[in-house]
Amino acid sequence: MKPFRFQQFDVNQSSEVFRVGTDAVLLGALSNVINSKQILEVGTGTGIVSLMLAQRNPNANILAIDINSEVVQISQNNFSNSPFSDRIKSCLQDFKNFETEQRFNLIISNPPYFEINTSEKDILARQRLELDFSDLIQNASQLLSEQGLFSVIIPIDSEKDFTQIGLSNNLFLQRKIIIKGIKTAEPKRVILEYSLKESETIIENFIIEKSPRVYSNEYLELTKDFHIFNKKAL
Repeated sequence: MKPFRFQQFDVNQSSEVFRVGTDAVLLGALSNVINSKQILEVGTGTGIVSLMLAQRNPNANILAIDINSEVVQISQNNFSNSPFSDRIKSCLQDFKNFETEQRFNLIISNPPYFEINTSEKDILARQRLELDFSDLIQNASQLLSEQGLFSVIIPIDSEKDFTQIGLSNNLFLQRKIIIKGIKTAEPKRVILEYSLKESETIIENFIIEKSPRVYSNEYLELTKDFHIFNKKAL
């Protein structure tokens, strides 16, 4: 497959591994990374989220883990070929068994969420077989620093359950970004940021396209340092 090209780095992909998608781009561009020097990405895939975070925060050191050995090889190659190669590494690791003394300022994930998938391709990346929400949230709560953030993008209809599990693990919703694919459509995704500190939730809205196949001004502004847009996208 052809690489997915950004302004500062390329993302090589494989037809057998879940590829670069809008969810990952939004998570990498919208998540709060300002004060995060130690970052953990759970389920890195091609590594696009970690690469975007590294570009946004030049002080960040990032560990990206995945349970798929082919994914780890692809993401590590993408990291090694990027301008941020000294600050990102990919590791073959099951998050359920992940143990470290390190505490992270940001734990970020575009987690699996389809209960059933009839396709063999990307089966681990898109089915809740290897890592369910409870495992993800519980382990994240134990690895966060005191002021750390846990950031995910999930289907909006999973938000209530996800937040309830978070509360049972002392994680409080700090920020919610409701995402519409197109201005006239119902929202389908939401980015959620949790903290060990209780605070009032900040709610934001984000629209990807103002009309079919025409990006919104906010999307163009958000991704202007990443995407290489052609005239049709504008």
